[in-house]
Amino acid sequence: MRFAIVTETYPPEINGVALTVQGLETGLRQRGHDVCVIRPRQSADGIAVDDTLLVRGAGLPRYPGLKFGLPATRRLLAQWKVSPPDAIYVATEGPLGWSALRAARRLGIPAATGFHTRFDEYMRDYGARFLQHTALRWMRRFHNGADATLVPTHELAEFLQSQGFLHVKRLARAVDARHFSPTRRDAALRARWGLGEDDLAVIYVGRIAAEKNLDLSVRAFRAIQRTQPRAKFVWVGDGPVRERLAQEHPDFLFCGVQRGEALAQHFASGDLFLFSSHSETFGNVTLEAMASGVPTVAFNYGAAREHLVDGVHGAAVENDDDFLAAALRLAADATQRRTQGDAASMAMRDLHPDRVAADFDVLLTDLAMTRRSHHASVAAA
Repeated sequence: MRFAIVTETYPPEINGVALTVQGLETGLRQRGHDVCVIRPRQSADGIAVDDTLLVRGAGLPRYPGLKFGLPATRRLLAQWKVSPPDAIYVATEGPLGWSALRAARRLGIPAATGFHTRFDEYMRDYGARFLQHTALRWMRRFHNGADATLVPTHELAEFLQSQGFLHVKRLARAVDARHFSPTRRDAALRARWGLGEDDLAVIYVGRIAAEKNLDLSVRAFRAIQRTQPRAKFVWVGDGPVRERLAQEHPDFLFCGVQRGEALAQHFASGDLFLFSSHSETFGNVTLEAMASGVPTVAFNYGAAREHLVDGVHGAAVENDDDFLAAALRLAADATQRRTQGDAASMAMRDLHPDRVAADFDVLLTDLAMTRRSHHASVAAA
Protein backbone atom coordinates (compact mmCIF):
# COMPACT_ATOMS: atom_id res chain seq x y z
CA MET A 1 0.00 0.00 0.00
CA ARG A 2 0.92 3.64 -0.27
CA PHE A 3 0.90 5.74 2.89
CA ALA A 4 1.76 9.35 3.63
CA ILE A 5 3.21 10.64 6.91
CA VAL A 6 2.77 14.34 7.63
CA THR A 7 4.99 15.86 10.32
CA GLU A 8 6.33 19.26 11.30
CA THR A 9 9.46 17.75 12.86
CA TYR A 10 11.88 15.15 11.53
CA PRO A 11 15.52 14.12 12.05
CA PRO A 12 18.16 15.49 12.20
CA GLU A 13 15.94 17.44 14.62
CA ILE A 14 16.18 15.66 17.96
CA ASN A 15 12.98 15.22 19.94
CA GLY A 16 10.63 12.40 20.80
CA VAL A 17 8.15 13.15 18.02
CA ALA A 18 10.78 13.33 15.28
CA LEU A 19 12.39 10.05 16.29
CA THR A 20 9.05 8.27 16.77
CA VAL A 21 7.88 9.38 13.32
CA GLN A 22 11.10 8.20 11.72
CA GLY A 23 10.75 4.83 13.44
CA LEU A 24 7.18 4.41 12.16
CA GLU A 25 8.23 5.38 8.64
CA THR A 26 11.14 2.93 8.67
CA GLY A 27 8.89 0.16 9.97
CA LEU A 28 6.34 0.66 7.18
CA ARG A 29 9.06 0.65 4.52
CA GLN A 30 10.57 -2.56 5.93
CA ARG A 31 7.12 -4.14 5.67
CA GLY A 32 7.01 -3.40 1.95
CA HIS A 33 4.86 -0.26 1.81
CA ASP A 34 5.51 2.90 -0.19
CA VAL A 35 5.78 5.86 2.17
CA CYS A 36 5.88 9.56 1.35
CA VAL A 37 6.96 11.89 4.15
CA ILE A 38 5.57 15.44 4.00
CA ARG A 39 7.44 17.92 6.16
CA PRO A 40 8.97 21.42 6.23
CA ARG A 41 12.19 21.95 4.35
CA GLN A 42 15.25 21.91 6.61
CA SER A 43 18.51 23.77 6.10
CA ALA A 44 20.34 20.48 5.50
CA ASP A 45 18.01 19.44 2.66
CA GLY A 46 19.21 19.51 -0.92
CA ILE A 47 17.10 20.27 -3.96
CA ALA A 48 15.28 16.94 -3.89
CA VAL A 49 14.73 14.23 -1.30
CA ASP A 50 13.48 10.79 -2.38
CA ASP A 51 9.98 9.85 -1.20
CA THR A 52 9.63 13.20 0.54
CA LEU A 53 7.48 16.25 -0.20
CA LEU A 54 9.09 19.37 1.25
CA VAL A 55 6.89 22.35 2.09
CA ARG A 56 7.55 25.83 3.37
CA GLY A 57 8.20 26.26 7.06
CA ALA A 58 8.94 28.96 9.61
CA GLY A 59 11.16 29.02 12.69
CA LEU A 60 9.68 27.93 15.99
CA PRO A 61 10.01 30.70 18.60
CA ARG A 62 12.49 29.92 21.40
CA TYR A 63 13.65 26.72 19.65
CA PRO A 64 16.45 27.53 17.18
CA GLY A 65 16.72 24.97 14.41
CA LEU A 66 13.12 23.74 14.73
CA LYS A 67 10.37 24.70 12.29
CA PHE A 68 6.66 24.36 11.85
CA GLY A 69 5.06 23.78 8.47
CA LEU A 70 3.09 26.58 6.86
CA PRO A 71 -0.40 25.89 5.43
CA ALA A 72 -0.20 23.72 2.32
CA THR A 73 -3.74 22.56 1.53
CA ARG A 74 -3.60 23.43 -2.17
CA ARG A 75 -0.29 21.70 -2.68
CA LEU A 76 -1.45 18.56 -0.89
CA LEU A 77 -4.68 18.48 -2.90
CA ALA A 78 -2.70 18.72 -6.12
CA GLN A 79 -0.27 16.01 -5.00
CA TRP A 80 -2.90 13.59 -3.74
CA LYS A 81 -5.26 14.01 -6.71
CA VAL A 82 -2.46 12.69 -8.92
CA SER A 83 -1.08 10.10 -6.49
CA PRO A 84 -3.52 9.49 -3.61
CA PRO A 85 -2.24 7.57 -0.60
CA ASP A 86 -4.36 4.75 0.77
CA ALA A 87 -4.20 6.41 4.20
CA ILE A 88 -2.26 9.17 5.92
CA TYR A 89 -0.79 9.65 9.37
CA VAL A 90 -0.59 13.19 10.74
CA ALA A 91 1.92 13.39 13.57
CA THR A 92 1.66 17.05 14.57
CA GLU A 93 -1.11 19.59 15.13
CA GLY A 94 0.53 22.56 13.41
CA PRO A 95 -0.64 24.41 10.28
CA LEU A 96 0.72 21.67 8.03
CA GLY A 97 -1.16 19.03 10.00
CA TRP A 98 -4.42 20.97 9.72
CA SER A 99 -3.84 21.33 5.97
CA ALA A 100 -3.31 17.58 5.62
CA LEU A 101 -6.53 16.71 7.41
CA ARG A 102 -8.44 19.26 5.35
CA ALA A 103 -7.09 17.88 2.07
CA ALA A 104 -7.69 14.28 3.14
CA ARG A 105 -11.35 14.99 3.99
CA ARG A 106 -11.95 16.64 0.61
CA LEU A 107 -10.46 13.67 -1.24
CA GLY A 108 -11.95 10.93 0.94
CA ILE A 109 -8.56 9.68 2.17
CA PRO A 110 -8.67 8.06 5.63
CA ALA A 111 -6.47 9.73 8.22
CA ALA A 112 -4.98 8.87 11.61
CA THR A 113 -3.42 11.43 13.92
CA GLY A 114 -0.81 11.05 16.63
CA PHE A 115 -1.27 12.65 20.04
CA HIS A 116 2.33 13.38 20.98
CA THR A 117 2.31 16.62 22.97
CA ARG A 118 0.27 17.87 25.93
CA PHE A 119 -0.05 21.47 24.78
CA ASP A 120 -2.64 22.03 27.51
CA GLU A 121 0.01 21.22 30.12
CA TYR A 122 2.51 23.46 28.33
CA MET A 123 0.18 26.40 28.94
CA ARG A 124 0.63 25.86 32.68
CA ASP A 125 4.39 25.46 32.45
CA TYR A 126 4.77 28.69 30.49
CA GLY A 127 2.62 30.76 32.85
CA ALA A 128 -0.63 30.70 30.83
CA ARG A 129 -2.72 28.30 32.91
CA PHE A 130 -5.89 30.16 31.87
CA LEU A 131 -5.37 28.81 28.32
CA GLN A 132 -5.29 25.13 29.29
CA HIS A 133 -8.95 24.44 28.46
CA THR A 134 -8.66 26.41 25.23
CA ALA A 135 -5.67 24.32 24.17
CA LEU A 136 -7.53 21.10 24.97
CA ARG A 137 -10.56 22.18 22.90
CA TRP A 138 -8.26 23.08 20.00
CA MET A 139 -6.59 19.67 20.14
CA ARG A 140 -9.95 17.87 20.41
CA ARG A 141 -11.22 19.64 17.30
CA PHE A 142 -8.07 18.70 15.40
CA HIS A 143 -7.97 15.02 16.35
CA ASN A 144 -11.71 14.47 16.01
CA GLY A 145 -11.30 15.42 12.36
CA ALA A 146 -9.47 12.12 11.81
CA ASP A 147 -10.61 8.51 11.66
CA ALA A 148 -8.32 7.51 14.54
CA THR A 149 -6.19 9.21 17.19
CA LEU A 150 -3.15 7.18 18.23
CA VAL A 151 -1.83 7.41 21.78
CA PRO A 152 1.02 5.52 23.48
CA THR A 153 -0.60 4.55 26.81
CA HIS A 154 -3.85 3.22 28.25
CA GLU A 155 -3.80 6.11 30.72
CA LEU A 156 -3.78 8.77 28.00
CA ALA A 157 -6.45 6.94 26.01
CA GLU A 158 -8.79 6.98 29.02
CA PHE A 159 -8.11 10.67 29.68
CA LEU A 160 -8.79 11.74 26.10
CA GLN A 161 -11.94 9.67 25.88
CA SER A 162 -13.19 11.34 29.05
CA GLN A 163 -12.59 14.71 27.36
CA GLY A 164 -14.66 13.92 24.27
CA PHE A 165 -11.91 12.70 21.92
CA LEU A 166 -13.28 10.16 19.43
CA HIS A 167 -11.74 7.03 17.88
CA VAL A 168 -8.82 6.88 20.33
CA LYS A 169 -6.55 3.88 19.78
CA ARG A 170 -3.43 2.78 21.63
CA LEU A 171 -0.23 2.29 19.65
CA ALA A 172 2.52 1.16 22.00
CA ARG A 173 6.05 2.54 21.93
CA ALA A 174 9.24 0.53 21.82
CA VAL A 175 12.97 0.91 22.33
CA ASP A 176 15.85 -0.67 20.46
CA ALA A 177 17.52 -2.63 23.26
CA ARG A 178 20.34 -3.61 20.92
CA HIS A 179 21.29 0.07 20.64
CA PHE A 180 20.48 1.31 24.15
CA SER A 181 22.30 -1.21 26.31
CA PRO A 182 24.45 -1.39 29.46
CA THR A 183 27.25 -2.64 27.22
CA ARG A 184 27.61 0.94 25.92
CA ARG A 185 28.97 2.13 29.27
CA ASP A 186 32.23 3.97 28.58
CA ALA A 187 34.90 4.45 31.26
CA ALA A 188 36.76 6.95 29.08
CA LEU A 189 33.65 9.11 28.75
CA ARG A 190 33.13 9.02 32.52
CA ALA A 191 36.77 10.03 32.98
CA ARG A 192 36.13 13.07 30.78
CA TRP A 193 33.29 13.91 33.13
CA GLY A 194 35.80 13.76 36.00
CA LEU A 195 34.36 10.56 37.45
CA GLY A 196 35.79 7.21 38.43
CA GLU A 197 33.89 3.95 38.21
CA ASP A 198 32.56 4.24 41.78
CA ASP A 199 31.56 7.92 41.51
CA LEU A 200 27.95 8.94 40.87
CA ALA A 201 26.81 10.37 37.53
CA VAL A 202 23.27 11.74 37.71
CA ILE A 203 22.05 12.21 34.15
CA TYR A 204 19.27 14.02 32.31
CA VAL A 205 18.60 13.53 28.59
CA GLY A 206 16.05 15.60 26.71
CA ARG A 207 14.92 19.08 25.88
CA ILE A 208 16.21 21.62 28.40
CA ALA A 209 13.05 23.67 28.68
CA ALA A 210 10.58 25.01 31.23
CA GLU A 211 7.93 22.37 30.53
CA LYS A 212 10.33 19.66 31.76
CA ASN A 213 10.08 20.83 35.41
CA LEU A 214 13.87 20.77 35.65
CA ASP A 215 14.13 22.81 38.83
CA LEU A 216 12.93 19.75 40.73
CA SER A 217 15.76 17.65 39.29
CA VAL A 218 18.20 20.39 40.26
CA ARG A 219 16.87 20.35 43.83
CA ALA A 220 17.22 16.57 43.95
CA PHE A 221 20.81 16.69 42.73
CA ARG A 222 21.80 19.38 45.21
CA ALA A 223 20.39 17.23 48.00
CA ILE A 224 22.39 14.25 46.69
CA GLN A 225 25.52 16.35 46.45
CA ARG A 226 25.40 17.24 50.13
CA THR A 227 26.22 13.61 50.97
CA GLN A 228 28.18 12.79 47.80
CA PRO A 229 30.24 15.84 46.94
CA ARG A 230 32.01 14.09 44.05
CA ALA A 231 28.70 13.46 42.23
CA LYS A 232 28.23 15.16 38.86
CA PHE A 233 25.03 16.20 37.07
CA VAL A 234 25.37 15.46 33.35
CA TRP A 235 22.95 17.15 30.93
CA VAL A 236 22.46 15.81 27.40
CA GLY A 237 20.39 17.95 25.05
CA ASP A 238 19.64 21.59 24.40
CA GLY A 239 16.84 24.07 24.83
CA PRO A 240 15.80 27.56 25.86
CA VAL A 241 16.77 27.32 29.55
CA ARG A 242 20.16 25.68 29.07
CA GLU A 243 22.00 29.01 29.19
CA ARG A 244 20.27 30.04 32.42
CA LEU A 245 21.04 26.72 34.09
CA ALA A 246 24.67 26.87 32.98
CA GLN A 247 25.06 30.36 34.43
CA GLU A 248 23.37 29.47 37.71
CA HIS A 249 25.13 26.10 38.09
CA PRO A 250 28.65 26.28 36.64
CA ASP A 251 29.51 22.84 38.04
CA PHE A 252 26.91 21.10 35.84
CA LEU A 253 28.22 19.30 32.76
CA PHE A 254 26.37 20.23 29.55
CA CYS A 255 27.18 17.80 26.74
CA GLY A 256 24.83 19.21 24.10
CA VAL A 257 22.77 17.13 21.69
CA GLN A 258 24.08 13.59 21.19
CA ARG A 259 23.06 11.13 18.49
CA GLY A 260 23.52 7.50 17.60
CA GLU A 261 26.36 5.66 19.31
CA ALA A 262 27.35 8.73 21.33
CA LEU A 263 23.84 9.05 22.78
CA ALA A 264 23.78 5.39 23.78
CA GLN A 265 27.18 5.80 25.46
CA HIS A 266 26.03 8.86 27.41
CA PHE A 267 22.92 7.07 28.65
CA ALA A 268 24.75 3.91 29.72
CA SER A 269 27.55 5.87 31.38
CA GLY A 270 25.13 7.42 33.83
CA ASP A 271 24.19 5.90 37.19
CA LEU A 272 20.84 7.51 37.92
CA PHE A 273 18.38 9.11 35.50
CA LEU A 274 16.20 11.90 36.90
CA PHE A 275 13.13 12.71 34.79
CA SER A 276 10.96 15.25 36.57
CA SER A 277 8.67 16.26 33.68
CA HIS A 278 4.93 16.54 34.31
CA SER A 279 3.94 17.24 30.69
CA GLU A 280 4.94 14.18 28.63
CA THR A 281 2.42 12.17 26.67
CA PHE A 282 4.92 9.33 26.98
CA GLY A 283 8.61 10.07 27.53
CA ASN A 284 10.74 7.92 25.20
CA VAL A 285 13.84 8.74 27.24
CA THR A 286 12.43 6.72 30.13
CA LEU A 287 12.58 3.56 28.02
CA GLU A 288 16.02 4.48 26.67
CA ALA A 289 17.42 4.98 30.17
CA MET A 290 15.91 1.71 31.37
CA ALA A 291 17.23 -0.20 28.35
CA SER A 292 20.66 1.31 29.09
CA GLY A 293 20.61 -0.21 32.56
CA VAL A 294 20.15 3.11 34.39
CA PRO A 295 17.58 3.16 37.22
CA THR A 296 15.10 5.97 36.68
CA VAL A 297 13.13 8.29 38.93
CA ALA A 298 10.04 9.62 37.13
CA PHE A 299 6.47 10.61 37.86
CA ASN A 300 3.95 7.79 37.67
CA TYR A 301 2.40 8.49 34.29
CA GLY A 302 3.24 7.99 30.63
CA ALA A 303 6.11 5.58 30.03
CA ALA A 304 6.78 5.23 33.75
CA ARG A 305 3.26 4.06 34.52
CA GLU A 306 3.24 1.74 31.51
CA HIS A 307 6.66 0.14 32.00
CA LEU A 308 8.58 1.22 35.14
CA VAL A 309 7.83 -0.98 38.16
CA ASP A 310 8.40 1.06 41.32
CA GLY A 311 11.16 -0.42 43.45
CA VAL A 312 12.18 -2.83 40.68
CA HIS A 313 13.40 -0.56 37.85
CA GLY A 314 13.77 2.66 39.83
CA ALA A 315 10.97 4.77 41.24
CA ALA A 316 7.59 5.85 39.85
CA VAL A 317 6.47 8.64 42.17
CA GLU A 318 3.33 10.69 42.76
CA ASN A 319 4.62 14.03 44.07
CA ASP A 320 7.70 16.22 44.47
CA ASP A 321 8.53 15.00 47.97
CA ASP A 322 8.49 11.39 46.79
CA PHE A 323 10.69 12.33 43.82
CA LEU A 324 13.28 13.89 46.11
CA ALA A 325 13.18 10.97 48.55
CA ALA A 326 13.53 8.36 45.78
CA ALA A 327 16.45 10.22 44.20
CA LEU A 328 18.27 10.39 47.53
CA ARG A 329 17.56 6.75 48.32
CA LEU A 330 18.90 5.41 45.02
CA ALA A 331 21.85 7.77 44.98
CA ALA A 332 22.95 6.41 48.34
CA ASP A 333 22.68 2.71 47.43
CA ALA A 334 25.00 1.52 44.66
CA THR A 335 23.90 -2.08 45.05
CA GLN A 336 20.23 -1.20 44.49
CA ARG A 337 21.15 0.94 41.50
CA ARG A 338 22.96 -1.97 39.88
CA THR A 339 20.18 -4.45 40.70
CA GLN A 340 17.40 -2.18 39.48
CA GLY A 341 19.35 -1.09 36.41
CA ASP A 342 19.89 -4.72 35.40
CA ALA A 343 16.18 -5.47 35.91
CA ALA A 344 15.18 -2.43 33.85
CA SER A 345 17.45 -3.44 30.99
CA MET A 346 16.04 -6.97 30.96
CA ALA A 347 12.46 -5.67 30.93
CA MET A 348 13.09 -3.52 27.86
CA ARG A 349 14.29 -6.45 25.76
CA ASP A 350 10.68 -7.49 25.16
CA LEU A 351 9.68 -4.14 23.60
CA HIS A 352 10.48 -4.76 19.94
CA PRO A 353 10.18 -1.88 17.42
CA ASP A 354 9.10 -4.46 14.83
CA ARG A 355 5.98 -5.18 16.86
CA VAL A 356 5.03 -1.50 16.90
CA ALA A 357 5.59 -1.25 13.15
CA ALA A 358 3.33 -4.27 12.61
CA ASP A 359 0.57 -2.76 14.74
CA PHE A 360 0.88 0.57 12.92
CA ASP A 361 0.70 -1.24 9.59
CA VAL A 362 -2.47 -3.07 10.63
CA LEU A 363 -4.12 0.12 11.86
CA LEU A 364 -3.47 2.13 8.68
CA THR A 365 -4.37 -0.82 6.46
CA ASP A 366 -7.67 -1.29 8.32
CA LEU A 367 -8.50 2.39 7.80
CA ALA A 368 -7.76 2.07 4.08
CA MET A 369 -9.75 -1.13 3.64
CA THR A 370 -12.71 0.23 5.60
CA ARG A 371 -12.82 3.30 3.35
CA ARG A 372 -12.59 1.13 0.22
CA SER A 373 -15.40 -1.07 1.46
CA HIS A 374 -17.54 1.99 2.14
CA HIS A 375 -16.92 3.39 -1.35
CA ALA A 376 -17.75 0.00 -2.89
CA SER A 377 -21.03 -0.17 -0.96
CA VAL A 378 -22.00 3.33 -2.04
CA ALA A 379 -21.17 2.55 -5.68
CA ALA A 380 -23.25 -0.63 -5.57
CA ALA A 381 -26.28 1.05 -3.99
